[in-house]
This record gives sequence, C-alpha cells and structure tokens, in this order.
Amino acid sequence: MCAHVFLIVCDGMGDRPIEELDGKTPVEFANTPWLDKLSEVGINGIMHTLGTPGIVPGSDTAHLALFGYDPHIYYSGRGAFEALGVGLEVKEGDVALRGNFATVDENLNVLDRRAGRYVPEGDQLAAVVNGLKLPEAPDVEVIAKHATQHRCAVILRGPGLSHKVTDTDPHETNAKVKIAKPLDDSEEAQKTANIINSLSGKSHELLKDHPLNKQRQERGDLPGNIIILRGAGQVPNVKSLTQLYGIKSAVISTNALYRGVALSIGMEHLPVSETKGDYIVLAKKALERFDNYDLFFIHVKDTDNASHDGNAEEKVKVIERIDEMISYLFPKVESKEAYICVTADHTTSVKAKNHVGDDVPVVIAGPEVRSDSVKSFSERACALGGLNRIRGIDIMPILMSYLEKTPMFGS
Repeated sequence: MCAHVFLIVCDGMGDRPIEELDGKTPVEFANTPWLDKLSEVGINGIMHTLGTPGIVPGSDTAHLALFGYDPHIYYSGRGAFEALGVGLEVKEGDVALRGNFATVDENLNVLDRRAGRYVPEGDQLAAVVNGLKLPEAPDVEVIAKHATQHRCAVILRGPGLSHKVTDTDPHETNAKVKIAKPLDDSEEAQKTANIINSLSGKSHELLKDHPLNKQRQERGDLPGNIIILRGAGQVPNVKSLTQLYGIKSAVISTNALYRGVALSIGMEHLPVSETKGDYIVLAKKALERFDNYDLFFIHVKDTDNASHDGNAEEKVKVIERIDEMISYLFPKVESKEAYICVTADHTTSVKAKNHVGDDVPVVIAGPEVRSDSVKSFSERACALGGLNRIRGIDIMPILMSYLEKTPMFGS
C-alpha cells in the first residue's frame, strides 16, 4: 500500500505560558483529544524552524524551511510568493512586493497599517493602481492585484530592476510612510527605489478621494488610502519537490502567501472557499483528492491572527477547531494509508502580539512510526519526545524517508 502525507501547519500556534490560561500555553489549555492521540501513537519533538534558537522566523522563510529549502540560501523576498499566491505570473526580471491597503493622514503618518484589516473593496482599489506607468520610469509597468482582507500584491515589470530595496511600510502605527532606499550601489536598485517611492505617492493621490473610500468612511470604516509596500523579491530558483523526490504535492490554503511559497516549489493548488473557522473543509478537500497526490500541505492561518490580536481565548478556540479537523484525517493513519505531521511555522506570542524566537511542537504519526512516551500534544510535552530538537529543514526529508523517497547517501 502506497502511503500519503498530510503536512498540517498551524500558523503561529506555538506560544508562551499565559496567566489568564492558568499559566498554560493555548495548546496546553485547549481540549485536543485528536492531537493528543497523534502524540500518543506518533513521535514528537520540538523545532526551531530556522535552525537557530532565538531567531524570529518570518512566515515566508519558515515555510521555505518546512518544505526543505534552506532560506539562508534560497530566500529572495516575500513579494514574489504573495504575487504567485494571488494568481499572478512572476517573470524573470520582475520585482514583486507585498502591499497593504493602509490608512494615513495628510502628512502620510500611518494610522492603521491594515485599514481596519477588512477591505472588501480591495479588488476595485487595486484596479486603480493596476497598469500604471509612472513618469519616472515609463518603461516599467505596475501590476497590482488584491489578495485577501487588507493585502495586495504588486509587480514591477520592466528592464533594469532589482529587489535589493527597503520597504515603505514602517511596520508600526503612528510612524511616517518610509522612503524606499537601495540596499546596494547598483543603478538597478536606485531605479527600483525611485519607482517604489513614486508609486507610494501616486497610490495615495489616487486612493485618498476614491468614492469607495468615502463610502467606507461614511459607514465608520477606515479608508484604504495608500498602498504601503514591503518584501521586494523574486521567485527563488530551486528544484521542485517532484524533481527532488518524485512526488506529486498539493497546497490547501486560503491565504495567498502560503499558496505562493508552495507554488514556487512545484505544489499544485487545490482551491477552497474561505473556511470561516470550519477547517473540516480543508480536510475534506484533501480526502476528495487523496489518491491524486503523495503530499498535502494544509495551512491554517487563524491561530496566528488570534495571536496578533492578543486574543488568547480565540486562539484556544481555533486550536480546538483544528483538533476537529484532525478527527477527519485520523482514520487514514489507523488504516495505515497516511502519515500526519502537525506543527507550526513559528511561535506567535499572544502577549507580545508578534512572532518570537521560541521553538514549536511537532508530531508525526503513521505506519511504522516509532512512538515515544509522550501522551499529549503541546510545547512542553513534545519537547520530551523521540524526535528531540530538530530544524525546519529536517521535516521534509523525514517525511520523504517514511514514503521511501529519499536516496541513499553512500553505497
């Protein structure tokens, strides 16, 4: 029987002990019988996604690592992943950036980096910028597309561009929109920085009085009156998972970034509608196509969102709904048809409302896995397991070894 793998990444699931949860982490506090069952029958460990304790992972670099690609070698910016994830083609020479519809005052001070987070008018607002030709660079086209919520992707397409530029996003409120600067002395980087700064000003000029933003303000919502940009990048030049291991793989995610990272290394996208907190739809999609793929990457974002919002109670609820999703997949472990690996890309602290450098739990259950003495799934419990302490780039080779897809080293 040919086995399959479900790689389930619960974004930002790791956390620190929280006083209001009786000194437990959200995973420890949550009622998770199915995650606990995985730990009981599987092998557990603790993981530093980027390999070095204390280093704070970004979501993009962390996922590259989880897929087996060392981000210290292959990472070249987040923007290309965002663009791929929303369905844009990123060509050689393009520079792609991640954008936020943000709210600024007349002095370009950022009042809200996310324009209230929810921007259902995003398609129309992105269309205002899409196709722009700026006077500073008439040979460069601006391509813009709304992603989800407040997010959008922007591609600069034309000759002589470089991704070696800084952000205009100040990454905090009550701070002025930044001026993009070149990160090296090349003409290409200077040209690109000039284009980005021109685009920043032009986006505010076009969006500040847009009728849709006036409607948002009339109903009490913040206007998305500028696009702030970050993560200039290009698609990494890597071998696909198919080339490396001879497998077919698929991504099931409602978020553009994670789709983009997965697409960049050769996964196919299996579309699902917004989950609205019902992650069982993700499991059902995988089970519908179970015989078509060797590896399913399933991503859940809401654990991270609750952390960034500082909402411990919501994070616990999300984890419990993830546990319900596991119940749909667990029969494939019992029938020895599949392996389930559950982990997080990073720790997002409810208290800090941001990513931190703490390690994350990981469990692998499936046919012939050497189980350990761990009986429950959490940061502290998994730290006592048989996987011990591993790196993010170790996950994919371990999983491929279970599928007997890794070549022998030596003779």
